[in-house]
Amino acid sequence: MTSKAAITRTLRIRRHARVRGKVVGTEARPRLAVSRSHRHISAQVIDDGAGRTLAAASTVEADLRRKLGSGGGGNVAGAEAVGKLVASRAKDAGITQLVFDRGGFAYHGRVAALADAVRAEGLEL
Repeated sequence: MTSKAAITRTLRIRRHARVRGKVVGTEARPRLAVSRSHRHISAQVIDDGAGRTLAAASTVEADLRRKLGSGGGGNVAGAEAVGKLVASRAKDAGITQLVFDRGGFAYHGRVAALADAVRAEGLEL
C-alpha cells in the first residue's frame, strides 16, 4: 500500500516537471529555484544555459541558523531571511531580473514570503 506522503511527493514532482517545461533560466534572466522541507528552505539562482549556480542561500547555513535561532528555518521569518540573502548575493553577481521557479510547491506561505523578500530587495521577478 502506498503512503500518503509518497503520493504527495509524486504529485509535487509531477507539478514541478510541468512548471520546468515552461520556466528556463538564461544568462540575462536566471531562474530562482525554491526548495523547501518541513524544517528548512533554500533558494538558488541558476543559469540553465551554462548549467551553473550563480547564487544560493539556505536556512542550513550556519550564519542564518544563528540569526534565526532554534526552529527558524521552517517558518515565514526564515523564508524572508533566505530571500533577502539570496537577493543580495544575486545583486553582488550583477543580476537584476529573475524567473521564479516555485518547484511544484504552492505559491503560498513560505514560498510567497521568499519571493516577496526578493522583490523587496529590488530584484524583478
